[in-house]
Amino acid sequence: MDVRPQLIDALSALRDRVAAVRLPLPLPGAPRARQTRAELLAQLDDYLLPRLREPDAPVLAVVGGSTGAGKSTLVNSLVGRRVSEAGVLRPTTRTPVLVCHPDDHHWFAGMRILPHLTRIWLPQEEDGDEGDVAGEDRRRDGTSVGRAAGQAGQGGGAGVGTGSVRAFGATGRHPRPAGRTGLTGRPHGRDHVGTDSLRIDTAASLPRGLALLDAPDIDSLVVENRVLAAELICAADVWVMVTTASRYADAVPWHLLRTAKEYDASLVTVLDRVPHQLVEEVSRQYGALLTRAGLGDVPRFTIPELPESAGGGSGLLPTTAVAPLLAWLAHRVQDPAARQQAVVRTASGVIDSLDVRMPELAGAVAAQYAASVRLMAAVEDAYTAEGERVRRQLQRGAVLAGDARTRWRGYPRDSSSRELLDSLVESLGALLQCAVAAADERVEEAWRREPAAGAVDVSGADGEATERIGMAVRRWRRVLEELAEDEVRQLERSAAPEPEAVAALLAAALLGGRRARVAGERLAESVGAQGALRLRDRGAELVTTYIDRVLHGERDRRLAPLDALEVTPEPQAELIAALSVLQKESRRKGDRRD
Repeated sequence: MDVRPQLIDALSALRDRVAAVRLPLPLPGAPRARQTRAELLAQLDDYLLPRLREPDAPVLAVVGGSTGAGKSTLVNSLVGRRVSEAGVLRPTTRTPVLVCHPDDHHWFAGMRILPHLTRIWLPQEEDGDEGDVAGEDRRRDGTSVGRAAGQAGQGGGAGVGTGSVRAFGATGRHPRPAGRTGLTGRPHGRDHVGTDSLRIDTAASLPRGLALLDAPDIDSLVVENRVLAAELICAADVWVMVTTASRYADAVPWHLLRTAKEYDASLVTVLDRVPHQLVEEVSRQYGALLTRAGLGDVPRFTIPELPESAGGGSGLLPTTAVAPLLAWLAHRVQDPAARQQAVVRTASGVIDSLDVRMPELAGAVAAQYAASVRLMAAVEDAYTAEGERVRRQLQRGAVLAGDARTRWRGYPRDSSSRELLDSLVESLGALLQCAVAAADERVEEAWRREPAAGAVDVSGADGEATERIGMAVRRWRRVLEELAEDEVRQLERSAAPEPEAVAALLAAALLGGRRARVAGERLAESVGAQGALRLRDRGAELVTTYIDRVLHGERDRRLAPLDALEVTPEPQAELIAALSVLQKESRRKGDRRD
Protein backbone atom coordinates (compact mmCIF):
# COMPACT_ATOMS: atom_id res chain seq x y z
CA MET A 1 0.00 0.00 0.00
CA ASP A 2 1.42 3.33 -1.11
CA VAL A 3 1.27 5.48 2.01
CA ARG A 4 2.87 8.89 2.27
CA PRO A 5 3.27 10.88 5.50
CA GLN A 6 1.54 13.86 3.88
CA LEU A 7 -1.63 11.81 3.32
CA ILE A 8 -1.59 10.51 6.89
CA ASP A 9 -1.06 14.04 8.21
CA ALA A 10 -4.00 15.30 6.13
CA LEU A 11 -6.21 12.51 7.46
CA SER A 12 -5.09 13.17 11.03
CA ALA A 13 -5.91 16.87 10.69
CA LEU A 14 -9.29 16.01 9.20
CA ARG A 15 -9.93 13.61 12.07
CA ASP A 16 -9.23 16.38 14.60
CA ARG A 17 -11.65 18.69 12.80
CA VAL A 18 -14.36 16.03 12.90
CA ALA A 19 -13.75 15.44 16.61
CA ALA A 20 -14.16 19.18 17.27
CA VAL A 21 -17.66 19.22 15.76
CA ARG A 22 -20.49 19.88 18.21
CA LEU A 23 -24.10 19.15 17.25
CA PRO A 24 -26.06 19.81 20.46
CA LEU A 25 -29.20 21.39 19.01
CA PRO A 26 -32.09 19.00 18.20
CA LEU A 27 -32.54 20.00 14.58
CA PRO A 28 -34.31 17.64 12.15
CA GLY A 29 -31.04 16.44 10.57
CA ALA A 30 -28.99 16.41 13.77
CA PRO A 31 -29.35 12.69 14.66
CA ARG A 32 -28.07 11.64 11.24
CA ALA A 33 -25.23 14.18 11.45
CA ARG A 34 -24.23 12.87 14.89
CA GLN A 35 -24.23 9.35 13.51
CA THR A 36 -22.08 10.48 10.58
CA ARG A 37 -19.63 12.11 12.97
CA ALA A 38 -19.45 8.97 15.12
CA GLU A 39 -18.94 6.74 12.07
CA LEU A 40 -16.24 9.02 10.69
CA LEU A 41 -14.33 9.01 13.97
CA ALA A 42 -14.71 5.25 14.29
CA GLN A 43 -13.43 4.62 10.77
CA LEU A 44 -10.58 7.10 11.06
CA ASP A 45 -9.47 6.05 14.55
CA ASP A 46 -10.14 2.31 14.37
CA TYR A 47 -9.41 1.54 10.75
CA LEU A 48 -8.07 4.06 8.26
CA LEU A 49 -5.27 5.75 10.21
CA PRO A 50 -4.04 2.52 11.89
CA ARG A 51 -4.14 0.71 8.54
CA LEU A 52 -2.20 3.42 6.70
CA ARG A 53 0.37 3.73 9.49
CA GLU A 54 0.91 -0.02 9.66
CA PRO A 55 -0.07 -1.52 6.32
CA ASP A 56 1.45 -4.90 7.23
CA ALA A 57 -0.90 -5.46 10.17
CA PRO A 58 -3.17 -8.53 9.94
CA VAL A 59 -6.37 -8.32 7.94
CA LEU A 60 -9.31 -7.86 10.31
CA ALA A 61 -12.54 -9.55 9.26
CA VAL A 62 -15.48 -8.41 11.38
CA VAL A 63 -18.38 -10.85 11.50
CA GLY A 64 -21.62 -8.90 11.92
CA GLY A 65 -25.31 -9.50 11.51
CA SER A 66 -28.69 -9.67 13.13
CA THR A 67 -29.68 -11.33 16.38
CA GLY A 68 -29.63 -15.11 16.11
CA ALA A 69 -27.93 -15.17 12.71
CA GLY A 70 -25.29 -17.61 13.96
CA LYS A 71 -22.30 -15.27 14.00
CA SER A 72 -20.68 -16.81 17.07
CA THR A 73 -21.23 -20.36 15.83
CA LEU A 74 -19.65 -19.37 12.53
CA VAL A 75 -16.60 -17.81 14.22
CA ASN A 76 -16.20 -20.83 16.50
CA SER A 77 -16.41 -23.15 13.51
CA LEU A 78 -13.86 -21.14 11.52
CA VAL A 79 -11.46 -21.29 14.46
CA GLY A 80 -12.16 -24.92 15.25
CA ARG A 81 -13.11 -24.51 18.89
CA ARG A 82 -15.38 -22.40 21.05
CA VAL A 83 -13.99 -18.91 21.47
CA SER A 84 -17.27 -16.98 21.49
CA GLU A 85 -20.39 -17.83 23.45
CA ALA A 86 -23.21 -19.18 21.30
CA GLY A 87 -26.66 -20.20 22.44
CA VAL A 88 -30.35 -19.48 22.54
CA LEU A 89 -30.07 -16.55 24.96
CA ARG A 90 -30.36 -13.21 23.10
CA PRO A 91 -28.27 -11.23 22.79
CA THR A 92 -25.56 -13.89 23.12
CA THR A 93 -22.56 -11.81 22.04
CA ARG A 94 -22.24 -9.14 24.70
CA THR A 95 -18.46 -8.77 24.69
CA PRO A 96 -16.73 -8.67 21.30
CA VAL A 97 -14.24 -11.45 20.78
CA LEU A 98 -11.15 -11.10 18.57
CA VAL A 99 -9.28 -14.24 17.53
CA CYS A 100 -5.96 -14.24 15.72
CA HIS A 101 -2.95 -16.46 15.17
CA PRO A 102 -0.59 -16.52 18.18
CA ASP A 103 2.12 -14.83 16.12
CA ASP A 104 -0.25 -11.90 15.46
CA HIS A 105 -1.30 -11.35 19.07
CA HIS A 106 0.92 -8.29 19.54
CA TRP A 107 -0.93 -6.42 16.79
CA PHE A 108 -4.12 -6.38 18.85
CA ALA A 109 -2.91 -6.47 22.44
CA GLY A 110 -2.04 -2.77 22.24
CA MET A 111 -4.15 0.24 21.40
CA ARG A 112 -3.49 0.28 17.65
CA ILE A 113 -7.20 -0.14 16.89
CA LEU A 114 -10.29 0.23 19.07
CA PRO A 115 -8.32 2.12 21.74
CA HIS A 116 -11.45 2.77 23.82
CA LEU A 117 -11.95 -0.94 24.53
CA THR A 118 -10.14 -2.52 27.47
CA ARG A 119 -8.16 -5.59 26.38
CA ILE A 120 -9.05 -8.81 28.17
CA TRP A 121 -6.54 -11.59 27.58
CA LEU A 122 -7.96 -15.06 28.15
CA PRO A 123 -5.31 -17.77 28.48
CA GLN A 124 -6.21 -21.21 27.16
CA GLU A 125 -7.99 -23.59 29.49
CA GLU A 126 -6.36 -26.77 30.70
CA ASP A 127 -7.00 -30.22 29.25
CA GLY A 128 -10.53 -30.33 30.54
CA ASP A 129 -11.57 -27.27 28.53
CA GLU A 130 -14.79 -27.96 26.67
CA GLY A 131 -13.72 -25.98 23.62
CA ASP A 132 -10.46 -27.93 23.28
CA VAL A 133 -12.30 -31.19 23.57
CA ALA A 134 -14.70 -30.11 20.87
CA GLY A 135 -11.79 -29.03 18.72
CA GLU A 136 -10.03 -32.37 19.17
CA ASP A 137 -13.24 -34.23 18.35
CA ARG A 138 -13.41 -32.39 15.05
CA ARG A 139 -9.86 -33.47 14.21
CA ARG A 140 -10.11 -37.19 15.03
CA ASP A 141 -10.81 -37.92 11.38
CA GLY A 142 -7.35 -36.53 10.59
CA THR A 143 -8.58 -33.41 8.80
CA SER A 144 -7.65 -29.96 10.12
CA VAL A 145 -9.37 -26.69 9.36
CA GLY A 146 -6.26 -25.43 7.62
CA ARG A 147 -5.98 -28.53 5.45
CA ALA A 148 -9.65 -28.26 4.49
CA ALA A 149 -9.15 -24.63 3.53
CA GLY A 150 -6.21 -25.58 1.37
CA GLN A 151 -8.25 -28.21 -0.41
CA ALA A 152 -10.81 -25.54 -1.37
CA GLY A 153 -8.42 -24.52 -4.15
CA GLN A 154 -8.15 -20.81 -3.30
CA GLY A 155 -4.68 -20.64 -1.83
CA GLY A 156 -5.86 -21.32 1.70
CA GLY A 157 -3.59 -24.25 2.51
CA ALA A 158 -0.18 -22.66 2.78
CA GLY A 159 0.76 -21.32 6.16
CA VAL A 160 -2.36 -22.51 7.99
CA GLY A 161 -1.53 -23.96 11.38
CA THR A 162 -2.68 -27.52 12.00
CA GLY A 163 -1.60 -27.95 15.57
CA SER A 164 -4.05 -27.95 18.44
CA VAL A 165 -4.66 -24.92 20.59
CA ARG A 166 -3.18 -26.73 23.58
CA ALA A 167 0.07 -27.09 21.68
CA PHE A 168 0.26 -23.31 21.35
CA GLY A 169 -0.19 -22.94 25.11
CA ALA A 170 2.73 -25.28 25.68
CA THR A 171 5.13 -23.68 23.24
CA GLY A 172 5.67 -20.61 25.34
CA ARG A 173 5.45 -18.19 22.39
CA HIS A 174 3.22 -15.95 24.48
CA PRO A 175 3.61 -16.75 28.18
CA ARG A 176 0.40 -16.90 30.10
CA PRO A 177 -0.24 -14.12 32.56
CA ALA A 178 0.10 -15.10 36.17
CA GLY A 179 -3.21 -16.06 37.70
CA ARG A 180 -6.51 -15.48 35.88
CA THR A 181 -6.62 -11.74 35.47
CA GLY A 182 -6.63 -9.56 32.38
CA LEU A 183 -4.54 -6.57 31.42
CA THR A 184 -6.62 -4.41 33.74
CA GLY A 185 -6.36 -6.76 36.68
CA ARG A 186 -10.03 -7.64 36.47
CA PRO A 187 -11.12 -11.28 36.92
CA HIS A 188 -11.56 -13.30 33.75
CA GLY A 189 -14.80 -14.82 32.66
CA ARG A 190 -17.75 -13.63 30.66
CA ASP A 191 -19.56 -12.43 33.76
CA HIS A 192 -16.87 -9.81 34.35
CA VAL A 193 -16.59 -8.18 30.95
CA GLY A 194 -18.97 -6.06 28.91
CA THR A 195 -19.34 -3.86 25.88
CA ASP A 196 -16.43 -1.68 27.02
CA SER A 197 -14.02 -4.60 26.67
CA LEU A 198 -12.42 -6.56 23.86
CA ARG A 199 -11.72 -10.20 24.63
CA ILE A 200 -8.62 -11.39 22.77
CA ASP A 201 -7.96 -15.03 22.06
CA THR A 202 -5.47 -16.84 19.85
CA ALA A 203 -5.77 -19.95 17.71
CA ALA A 204 -3.01 -21.61 15.74
CA SER A 205 -5.66 -22.96 13.39
CA LEU A 206 -6.15 -19.52 11.87
CA PRO A 207 -3.83 -18.38 9.08
CA ARG A 208 -1.18 -15.88 10.04
CA GLY A 209 -2.24 -12.40 9.01
CA LEU A 210 -5.98 -12.99 9.61
CA ALA A 211 -8.01 -11.93 12.61
CA LEU A 212 -11.70 -12.64 13.18
CA LEU A 213 -13.87 -10.39 15.32
CA ASP A 214 -17.27 -11.56 16.53
CA ALA A 215 -19.31 -8.36 16.92
CA PRO A 216 -22.52 -7.83 18.92
CA ASP A 217 -25.85 -7.90 17.11
CA ILE A 218 -26.44 -4.90 14.87
CA ASP A 219 -30.14 -5.00 15.83
CA SER A 220 -29.63 -5.73 19.53
CA LEU A 221 -32.24 -4.46 21.97
CA VAL A 222 -29.33 -3.13 24.03
CA VAL A 223 -28.34 0.27 22.67
CA GLU A 224 -24.71 -0.12 23.75
CA ASN A 225 -24.45 -3.34 21.76
CA ARG A 226 -25.79 -1.72 18.59
CA VAL A 227 -23.41 1.23 18.90
CA LEU A 228 -20.44 -1.04 19.55
CA ALA A 229 -21.36 -3.29 16.63
CA ALA A 230 -21.33 -0.28 14.29
CA GLU A 231 -17.94 0.85 15.65
CA LEU A 232 -16.44 -2.61 15.18
CA ILE A 233 -17.67 -2.84 11.60
CA CYS A 234 -16.02 0.51 10.94
CA ALA A 235 -12.70 -1.04 12.05
CA ALA A 236 -12.88 -3.88 9.53
CA ASP A 237 -10.75 -4.59 6.47
CA VAL A 238 -13.35 -7.13 5.41
CA TRP A 239 -17.02 -7.07 6.37
CA VAL A 240 -18.56 -10.53 6.82
CA MET A 241 -22.33 -10.02 6.94
CA VAL A 242 -24.24 -13.03 8.28
CA THR A 243 -27.99 -13.45 7.78
CA THR A 244 -30.38 -16.37 7.77
CA ALA A 245 -32.88 -17.91 5.40
CA SER A 246 -35.72 -16.46 7.42
CA ARG A 247 -34.30 -12.93 7.80
CA TYR A 248 -32.26 -12.19 4.68
CA ALA A 249 -34.82 -9.62 3.50
CA ASP A 250 -35.01 -7.72 6.81
CA ALA A 251 -34.23 -4.00 6.81
CA VAL A 252 -31.34 -4.13 9.29
CA PRO A 253 -28.94 -6.39 7.33
CA TRP A 254 -29.75 -4.49 4.16
CA HIS A 255 -28.88 -1.21 5.81
CA LEU A 256 -25.49 -2.73 6.59
CA LEU A 257 -25.09 -3.97 3.02
CA ARG A 258 -25.99 -0.58 1.53
CA THR A 259 -23.52 1.11 3.88
CA ALA A 260 -20.80 -1.28 2.71
CA LYS A 261 -21.65 -0.45 -0.90
CA GLU A 262 -21.57 3.27 -0.12
CA TYR A 263 -18.07 2.91 1.35
CA ASP A 264 -17.02 0.41 -1.38
CA ALA A 265 -15.79 -1.87 1.41
CA SER A 266 -14.51 -5.41 0.90
CA LEU A 267 -17.65 -7.39 1.66
CA VAL A 268 -18.66 -11.04 1.86
CA THR A 269 -22.08 -12.37 2.80
CA VAL A 270 -23.03 -15.61 4.52
CA LEU A 271 -26.54 -17.01 4.16
CA ASP A 272 -26.84 -19.23 7.21
CA ARG A 273 -29.30 -21.86 8.44
CA VAL A 274 -30.88 -22.55 5.06
CA PRO A 275 -33.17 -25.63 5.00
CA HIS A 276 -31.73 -28.27 2.68
CA GLN A 277 -34.85 -28.42 0.54
CA LEU A 278 -34.78 -24.62 0.05
CA VAL A 279 -31.08 -24.01 -0.55
CA GLU A 280 -31.38 -23.35 -4.29
CA GLU A 281 -34.54 -21.26 -4.04
CA VAL A 282 -33.40 -19.09 -1.14
CA SER A 283 -29.92 -18.63 -2.62
CA ARG A 284 -31.46 -17.57 -5.93
CA GLN A 285 -33.79 -15.04 -4.29
CA TYR A 286 -31.01 -13.66 -2.10
CA GLY A 287 -28.72 -13.31 -5.08
CA ALA A 288 -31.44 -11.48 -7.00
CA LEU A 289 -31.86 -9.02 -4.14
CA LEU A 290 -28.11 -8.41 -4.03
CA THR A 291 -27.97 -7.86 -7.79
CA ARG A 292 -30.88 -5.44 -7.63
CA ALA A 293 -29.01 -3.49 -4.95
CA GLY A 294 -25.85 -3.31 -7.06
CA LEU A 295 -24.10 -5.97 -4.96
CA GLY A 296 -24.26 -8.83 -7.39
CA ASP A 297 -20.47 -9.26 -7.41
CA VAL A 298 -20.26 -9.71 -3.63
CA PRO A 299 -18.97 -13.20 -2.70
CA ARG A 300 -21.78 -15.29 -1.19
CA PHE A 301 -21.53 -18.41 0.93
CA THR A 302 -24.44 -20.61 1.95
CA ILE A 303 -24.50 -22.80 5.05
CA PRO A 304 -27.34 -25.32 5.32
CA GLU A 305 -29.40 -25.75 8.44
CA LEU A 306 -27.62 -28.25 10.68
CA PRO A 307 -28.14 -29.53 14.23
CA GLU A 308 -24.98 -27.66 15.21
CA SER A 309 -26.59 -24.40 14.12
CA ALA A 310 -28.95 -24.65 17.05
CA GLY A 311 -26.29 -25.67 19.53
CA GLY A 312 -26.56 -29.39 19.07
CA GLY A 313 -23.58 -31.64 19.69
CA SER A 314 -20.33 -29.72 20.04
CA GLY A 315 -21.92 -26.53 18.75
CA LEU A 316 -19.40 -26.39 15.89
CA LEU A 317 -20.38 -26.67 12.27
CA PRO A 318 -18.73 -29.42 10.21
CA THR A 319 -15.48 -28.48 8.56
CA THR A 320 -17.00 -28.87 5.12
CA ALA A 321 -19.67 -26.25 5.93
CA VAL A 322 -17.18 -23.44 6.61
CA ALA A 323 -14.20 -24.55 4.51
CA PRO A 324 -15.12 -22.42 1.45
CA LEU A 325 -15.43 -19.25 3.56
CA LEU A 326 -12.22 -19.99 5.45
CA ALA A 327 -10.44 -20.63 2.17
CA TRP A 328 -11.69 -17.31 0.79
CA LEU A 329 -10.46 -15.47 3.89
CA ALA A 330 -7.13 -17.33 3.88
CA HIS A 331 -6.62 -16.44 0.23
CA ARG A 332 -7.11 -12.76 1.09
CA VAL A 333 -4.23 -12.82 3.57
CA GLN A 334 -1.86 -15.28 1.90
CA ASP A 335 -2.01 -14.02 -1.68
CA PRO A 336 -0.28 -10.60 -1.85
CA ALA A 337 -2.42 -9.38 -4.73
CA ALA A 338 -5.67 -10.48 -3.08
CA ARG A 339 -4.62 -8.94 0.21
CA GLN A 340 -3.72 -5.68 -1.49
CA GLN A 341 -7.03 -5.62 -3.30
CA ALA A 342 -9.08 -6.23 -0.14
CA VAL A 343 -7.23 -3.75 2.06
CA VAL A 344 -6.81 -1.01 -0.56
CA ARG A 345 -10.44 -1.28 -1.66
CA THR A 346 -11.78 -0.71 1.85
CA ALA A 347 -9.28 2.06 2.64
CA SER A 348 -9.85 3.82 -0.67
CA GLY A 349 -13.60 3.46 -0.27
CA VAL A 350 -13.49 5.22 3.08
CA ILE A 351 -11.33 8.04 1.72
CA ASP A 352 -13.55 8.48 -1.35
CA SER A 353 -16.69 8.53 0.80
CA LEU A 354 -15.33 11.58 2.63
CA ASP A 355 -16.05 13.69 -0.47
CA VAL A 356 -19.76 13.29 0.28
CA ARG A 357 -19.86 12.77 4.02
CA MET A 358 -17.69 15.72 5.02
CA PRO A 359 -19.76 18.36 3.17
CA GLU A 360 -22.89 16.81 4.71
CA LEU A 361 -21.35 17.15 8.16
CA ALA A 362 -20.24 20.70 7.41
CA GLY A 363 -23.78 21.52 6.31
CA ALA A 364 -25.12 20.17 9.59
CA VAL A 365 -22.64 22.34 11.48
CA ALA A 366 -23.77 25.38 9.49
CA ALA A 367 -27.42 24.58 10.30
CA GLN A 368 -26.54 24.34 13.99
CA TYR A 369 -24.84 27.73 13.93
CA ALA A 370 -27.71 29.34 12.00
CA ALA A 371 -30.22 28.00 14.54
CA SER A 372 -28.04 29.21 17.41
CA VAL A 373 -27.87 32.68 15.85
CA ARG A 374 -31.65 32.76 15.54
CA LEU A 375 -32.09 31.76 19.17
CA MET A 376 -29.60 34.38 20.34
CA ALA A 377 -31.17 37.04 18.13
CA ALA A 378 -34.56 36.36 19.71
CA VAL A 379 -33.07 37.03 23.16
CA GLU A 380 -31.18 40.12 21.98
CA ASP A 381 -34.20 41.57 20.23
CA ALA A 382 -36.51 40.94 23.19
CA TYR A 383 -34.25 42.66 25.72
CA THR A 384 -33.41 45.52 23.36
CA ALA A 385 -37.11 46.18 22.81
CA GLU A 386 -37.82 46.12 26.55
CA GLY A 387 -34.89 48.47 27.23
CA GLU A 388 -36.34 51.01 24.80
CA ARG A 389 -39.77 50.63 26.39
CA VAL A 390 -38.35 51.26 29.88
CA ARG A 391 -36.72 54.50 28.69
CA ARG A 392 -39.97 55.70 27.15
CA GLN A 393 -41.81 54.96 30.38
CA LEU A 394 -39.22 56.89 32.38
CA GLN A 395 -39.76 59.90 30.14
CA ARG A 396 -43.49 59.66 30.77
CA GLY A 397 -42.92 59.39 34.51
CA ALA A 398 -44.19 55.82 34.84
CA VAL A 399 -42.05 55.32 37.97
CA LEU A 400 -43.92 58.10 39.71
CA ALA A 401 -47.05 56.01 40.16
CA GLY A 402 -48.88 54.31 42.98
CA ASP A 403 -47.21 54.74 46.37
CA ALA A 404 -44.36 56.75 44.84
CA ARG A 405 -46.80 59.28 43.42
CA THR A 406 -48.60 59.54 46.75
CA ARG A 407 -45.32 60.13 48.56
CA TRP A 408 -44.28 62.75 46.03
CA ARG A 409 -47.54 64.65 46.36
CA GLY A 410 -47.18 64.71 50.16
CA TYR A 411 -43.53 65.69 50.11
CA PRO A 412 -42.15 67.26 52.25
CA ARG A 413 -45.13 67.91 54.51
CA ASP A 414 -46.56 64.37 54.80
CA SER A 415 -43.61 62.31 53.54
CA SER A 416 -39.96 62.30 54.53
CA SER A 417 -37.05 62.22 52.08
CA ARG A 418 -36.30 58.63 53.06
CA GLU A 419 -39.87 57.52 52.44
CA LEU A 420 -39.89 59.20 49.03
CA LEU A 421 -36.59 57.54 48.09
CA ASP A 422 -37.84 54.14 49.27
CA SER A 423 -41.00 54.39 47.19
CA LEU A 424 -39.12 55.58 44.08
CA VAL A 425 -36.58 52.75 44.37
CA GLU A 426 -39.33 50.17 44.82
CA SER A 427 -41.24 51.51 41.81
CA LEU A 428 -38.10 51.47 39.63
CA GLY A 429 -37.42 47.88 40.65
CA ALA A 430 -40.99 46.89 39.77
CA LEU A 431 -40.63 48.53 36.35
CA LEU A 432 -37.44 46.60 35.64
CA GLN A 433 -38.95 43.32 36.86
CA CYS A 434 -41.89 43.79 34.50
CA ALA A 435 -39.47 44.53 31.65
CA VAL A 436 -37.47 41.34 32.32
CA ALA A 437 -40.64 39.25 32.55
CA ALA A 438 -41.95 40.72 29.29
CA ALA A 439 -38.63 40.05 27.56
CA ASP A 440 -38.68 36.44 28.74
CA GLU A 441 -42.19 36.02 27.42
CA ARG A 442 -41.07 37.30 24.03
CA VAL A 443 -38.15 34.88 24.08
CA GLU A 444 -40.35 31.93 24.96
CA GLU A 445 -42.81 32.81 22.21
CA ALA A 446 -40.04 33.10 19.61
CA TRP A 447 -38.29 29.91 20.78
CA ARG A 448 -41.47 27.86 20.58
CA ARG A 449 -41.21 28.23 16.81
CA GLU A 450 -37.62 26.94 16.83
CA PRO A 451 -36.96 23.18 17.01
CA ALA A 452 -33.43 23.95 18.19
CA ALA A 453 -34.79 25.49 21.41
CA GLY A 454 -35.41 21.99 22.74
CA ALA A 455 -31.82 21.84 23.96
CA VAL A 456 -32.13 25.08 25.96
CA ASP A 457 -34.15 25.95 29.05
CA VAL A 458 -37.02 28.22 27.99
CA SER A 459 -38.70 28.44 31.38
CA GLY A 460 -37.96 32.18 31.64
CA ALA A 461 -36.60 34.07 34.63
CA ASP A 462 -35.35 32.12 37.61
CA GLY A 463 -36.52 32.71 41.15
CA GLU A 464 -33.53 34.93 41.99
CA ALA A 465 -34.16 37.52 39.27
CA THR A 466 -36.27 39.68 41.61
CA GLU A 467 -33.53 39.71 44.23
CA ARG A 468 -30.85 40.57 41.66
CA ILE A 469 -32.90 43.47 40.31
CA GLY A 470 -33.59 44.71 43.83
CA MET A 471 -29.88 44.67 44.70
CA ALA A 472 -28.99 46.58 41.53
CA VAL A 473 -31.59 49.29 42.24
CA ARG A 474 -30.39 49.65 45.83
CA ARG A 475 -26.83 50.07 44.59
CA TRP A 476 -28.05 52.81 42.26
CA ARG A 477 -29.67 54.55 45.22
CA ARG A 478 -26.45 54.45 47.26
CA VAL A 479 -24.43 55.94 44.41
CA LEU A 480 -27.10 58.62 43.94
CA GLU A 481 -26.92 59.50 47.64
CA GLU A 482 -23.12 59.75 47.38
CA LEU A 483 -23.49 62.19 44.48
CA ALA A 484 -25.82 64.32 46.58
CA GLU A 485 -23.43 64.26 49.56
CA ASP A 486 -20.50 65.35 47.36
CA GLU A 487 -22.50 68.22 45.89
CA VAL A 488 -23.69 69.43 49.33
CA ARG A 489 -20.11 69.41 50.65
CA GLN A 490 -19.09 71.78 47.86
CA LEU A 491 -21.67 74.36 48.90
CA GLU A 492 -20.21 77.38 50.79
CA ARG A 493 -23.46 78.32 52.44
CA SER A 494 -23.78 77.79 56.14
CA ALA A 495 -27.38 76.55 55.77
CA ALA A 496 -26.69 73.72 53.37
CA PRO A 497 -29.58 71.32 52.59
CA GLU A 498 -29.69 67.77 53.91
CA PRO A 499 -27.97 65.34 51.51
CA GLU A 500 -30.91 62.94 51.80
CA ALA A 501 -33.35 65.66 50.73
CA VAL A 502 -31.13 66.51 47.72
CA ALA A 503 -31.00 62.81 46.80
CA ALA A 504 -34.79 62.49 47.03
CA LEU A 505 -35.35 65.54 44.79
CA LEU A 506 -32.76 64.27 42.29
CA ALA A 507 -34.40 60.84 42.16
CA ALA A 508 -37.81 62.39 41.59
CA ALA A 509 -36.47 64.63 38.83
CA LEU A 510 -34.74 61.69 37.08
CA LEU A 511 -37.57 59.17 37.38
CA GLY A 512 -40.69 61.32 37.46
CA GLY A 513 -40.61 62.61 33.91
CA ARG A 514 -43.18 65.30 33.15
CA ARG A 515 -45.00 64.53 36.37
CA ALA A 516 -42.09 65.79 38.49
CA ARG A 517 -40.99 69.00 36.70
CA VAL A 518 -41.19 70.86 39.97
CA ALA A 519 -38.60 68.48 41.43
CA GLY A 520 -35.93 70.02 39.18
CA GLU A 521 -36.91 73.51 40.30
CA ARG A 522 -36.68 72.57 43.97
CA LEU A 523 -33.32 70.90 43.35
CA ALA A 524 -31.97 74.12 41.77
CA GLU A 525 -33.21 76.11 44.77
CA SER A 526 -31.38 73.72 47.12
CA VAL A 527 -27.97 73.42 45.43
CA GLY A 528 -28.02 76.16 42.81
CA ALA A 529 -28.64 75.99 39.08
CA GLN A 530 -25.13 74.81 38.22
CA GLY A 531 -25.16 72.18 40.96
CA ALA A 532 -28.58 70.93 39.89
CA LEU A 533 -27.43 70.68 36.28
CA ARG A 534 -24.35 68.69 37.30
CA LEU A 535 -26.40 66.34 39.46
CA ARG A 536 -29.01 65.73 36.76
CA ASP A 537 -26.38 65.03 34.10
CA ARG A 538 -24.47 62.58 36.26
CA GLY A 539 -27.66 61.11 37.67
CA ALA A 540 -29.07 60.49 34.16
CA GLU A 541 -25.89 58.58 33.24
CA LEU A 542 -26.30 56.50 36.37
CA VAL A 543 -29.91 55.67 35.53
CA THR A 544 -28.94 54.57 32.02
CA THR A 545 -25.95 52.59 33.31
CA TYR A 546 -27.89 50.67 35.92
CA ILE A 547 -30.88 49.98 33.69
CA ASP A 548 -28.54 48.61 31.02
CA ARG A 549 -26.65 46.63 33.66
CA VAL A 550 -29.86 44.99 34.88
CA LEU A 551 -31.25 44.21 31.43
CA HIS A 552 -27.94 43.12 29.95
CA GLY A 553 -27.23 40.95 32.98
CA GLU A 554 -30.56 39.15 32.70
CA ARG A 555 -30.13 38.88 28.93
CA ASP A 556 -26.71 37.28 29.38
CA ARG A 557 -28.18 34.81 31.84
CA ARG A 558 -30.70 33.73 29.20
CA LEU A 559 -27.90 33.44 26.66
CA ALA A 560 -25.58 31.50 28.97
CA PRO A 561 -27.07 28.04 28.18
CA LEU A 562 -26.64 28.76 24.48
CA ASP A 563 -23.08 29.99 24.98
CA ALA A 564 -22.30 26.83 26.94
CA LEU A 565 -23.21 24.73 23.89
CA GLU A 566 -20.26 26.34 22.04
CA VAL A 567 -21.98 26.40 18.66
CA THR A 568 -19.61 28.45 16.49
CA PRO A 569 -19.12 28.91 12.73
CA GLU A 570 -15.45 27.92 12.70
CA PRO A 571 -15.90 24.10 12.54
CA GLN A 572 -17.72 24.36 9.20
CA ALA A 573 -14.86 26.22 7.53
CA GLU A 574 -12.29 23.96 9.21
CA LEU A 575 -14.03 20.81 7.94
CA ILE A 576 -14.10 22.09 4.36
CA ALA A 577 -10.47 23.24 4.59
CA ALA A 578 -9.33 19.87 5.97
CA LEU A 579 -11.21 18.03 3.22
CA SER A 580 -9.64 20.29 0.60
CA VAL A 581 -6.14 19.46 1.86
CA LEU A 582 -6.95 15.74 1.85
CA GLN A 583 -8.32 15.90 -1.70
CA LYS A 584 -5.17 17.66 -2.83
CA GLU A 585 -2.98 14.95 -1.28
CA SER A 586 -5.16 12.21 -2.78
CA ARG A 587 -4.81 13.77 -6.24
CA ARG A 588 -1.04 13.93 -5.81
CA LYS A 589 -1.05 10.24 -4.96
CA GLY A 590 -3.08 9.51 -8.08
CA ASP A 591 -0.81 11.66 -10.25
CA ARG A 592 2.27 9.83 -8.98
CA ARG A 593 0.64 6.46 -9.72
CA ASP A 594 -0.12 7.59 -13.29
